[in-house]
Amino acid sequence: MDYVLAIKSPVYGAQGAYLAYQVAETLLEAKHNIKQIFFFQDGTTNANVLVNPASDEINLLEKWQNLAQLHGLPLLLCISAAQRRGIVDHQTSKTQQTNLANGFILAGLGEFSQAVLRADRLLTF
Repeated sequence: MDYVLAIKSPVYGAQGAYLAYQVAETLLEAKHNIKQIFFFQDGTTNANVLVNPASDEINLLEKWQNLAQLHGLPLLLCISAAQRRGIVDHQTSKTQQTNLANGFILAGLGEFSQAVLRADRLLTF
């Protein structure tokens, strides 16, 4: 089956984003396909390179990056939601500073909508 995961939970302070990561791992282990992982609302904080968890906490940012690299998964962020939360790349920054983590891409709802249309299931966290 083909899945799209939509994540609106923040990187820390709630369980949704980590649950989404665990579901993604399980789906891939079961040989399902993930067409896209789309972060929106507070979920965009999952792509903030400045997030610095304590050494005894799970580094969810690194987990997303590793999972995406290992399985060739696109990690897309809603560009509007990201900008509202101060997450920017070189093209969207008003200064030269950026904090969008490697492996994440700013995108519009069009890319998300197209992925949902091609998927069998949409899971939202």
